[in-house]
Amino acid sequence: ITSPPSSPMSDTTSPVAKKARKSIDVCAPNDERVGRAARMMLSNPTYSVPQAMLAQDFTEGESKDRALQQRVRRLHSKLEKSATGVVADVKDVKPAAAVVPAKDFAAHIPLGLKACDFLTKSTDPFLAVKTCTDALDAAGFVKLSKRDPFAGVLKPGGSYYYTTNHSTLVAFTVGHKFSGGNGFKIIGGHTDSPHLKVKPISKRSGSGCVQLGVECYGGGLWHTWFDRDLGISGRVLVRNTDPETGKEKIDQRMVRIAKPIARVSTLCIHLQTAEERGSFKINKEEHLSPILGTQSLLESGAKAQLNQFDEDDWRKAQEPALLKLIASELGIETKQIANFELGLFDIQPASLGGIQSEFLNSARLDNLATCFVALESIVDYSKSEDLADDDMISLIALFDHEEIGSQSTHGAGSPVMAEAVKRITSAFCDVVNVEAHSSAVRRSFVMSVDQAHAVHPNYASKHEKSHGPKMNAGVVIKTNQNQRYATNGVTGFIAREIGRKANTPMQEFVVRSDCPCGTTIGPIISSNTGIRTVDLGMPQLSMHSCREVMGIADLSHGLSVFGSFFKNFNEIDESLEG
Repeated sequence: ITSPPSSPMSDTTSPVAKKARKSIDVCAPNDERVGRAARMMLSNPTYSVPQAMLAQDFTEGESKDRALQQRVRRLHSKLEKSATGVVADVKDVKPAAAVVPAKDFAAHIPLGLKACDFLTKSTDPFLAVKTCTDALDAAGFVKLSKRDPFAGVLKPGGSYYYTTNHSTLVAFTVGHKFSGGNGFKIIGGHTDSPHLKVKPISKRSGSGCVQLGVECYGGGLWHTWFDRDLGISGRVLVRNTDPETGKEKIDQRMVRIAKPIARVSTLCIHLQTAEERGSFKINKEEHLSPILGTQSLLESGAKAQLNQFDEDDWRKAQEPALLKLIASELGIETKQIANFELGLFDIQPASLGGIQSEFLNSARLDNLATCFVALESIVDYSKSEDLADDDMISLIALFDHEEIGSQSTHGAGSPVMAEAVKRITSAFCDVVNVEAHSSAVRRSFVMSVDQAHAVHPNYASKHEKSHGPKMNAGVVIKTNQNQRYATNGVTGFIAREIGRKANTPMQEFVVRSDCPCGTTIGPIISSNTGIRTVDLGMPQLSMHSCREVMGIADLSHGLSVFGSFFKNFNEIDESLEG
């Protein structure tokens, strides 16, 4: 929202502006945050710093002077009144009362912008895990090798991580008072989202166009992928020579080409029948192959590629122009590319939207929003003073392949979760102790966190009328009596208590009885490990679209709940009988 040209606040010579600046001059030297908040209000008359943020400053002891508090409150009131007057003075503009102040969302914007950066970088499960491990490395977490014993490496107070397939991540911090047999506080999410994956034989052409063979991964809203500028990312296997032994070695390299190299174009309305226009039906095999370029311009490169005598059968089946682009991006020769796992993504960056910047618009919110908040929470807790009195493991597990059923070597249905509990527990036991592992399982708890369905204002009837979560209104507890979600009476109570201790709003979701219910990693983990589990999520719209939306306040709500879980779970659990 920008200030109207006639605003007395934008006129630095106006009486209102002079008084405001005088108040700022008084406040700023005593409290930098208050001064900065006042300048933000001054620069934009319709921007209001929340009273709650100012009150927090005072309660935290950053501004003890009572007179200063009063001056700031008077300044806050003065600027709000001036903003009301400004809008009312402009012709053909509705009164200021119709403009909702941004005070409810200003405090959440920094976290929202940080999430935008995370989401833009994390274009597939491989890049999502890489973005996480880069942050963990920067925070001082130690990388573990799954092939080596954990015993003798793990220490109380330490923070560690490891990956499986470079697309599943386990990261944890050890309480200073932890011993083998104590419990685990686990936040589970997933790194994958519906998208178009490149087929093993990627070369395809038609009607003078060079195309790319792709396969639909997961249950996407595929009509939303049409007419998007698409880039490509994923994992590339690269042949290299070990300089010490002279033997061939295969490196795994991640690539992200954020350029509009591909596009799935819609058929123009003039060539569609009335029936086709009324129902946008997609044949996933025939209609979703993206166009890379014009055949006549690329065929010379293809011929040169095919004429190379050292070309292996796999490379002959790939689009030469794509191989050349990947090689250029990685700084290698085309012949070094041994294989790849690539997917397409919308190159439009994540952004804040809405009239007050209260929404986060991005691809892959389901479920990278959870991954982002889980990452932030484990890093924050690893630096917390609460760790000194903690006798448990605080852990995040971010799995691949949730969107296609989780049944793989590194999905939630794999041994990854149970193995993590067993290996970490054993590392703190002097001898092999089966009872210690069983005890750890019974003392542990999993928050299975996947995005939740917010009520769509245009389709409100799709929700059960008493269980309709709203965006920016809190974390959602998901319940289904047919165990599509793992929540039960006890685990739901624990989640609400965790939210209550964090002073964070919690919402409830139950699907309508006449609608099918999706599922999550929650029931899979609870049945495979025996660990108590609750299903949660941050509410969003457009789930499984190429572009989704959620509220930025719910990122803060999620972070608050996750932090409270790590801090307060043990106390809540000990209060439960049995």
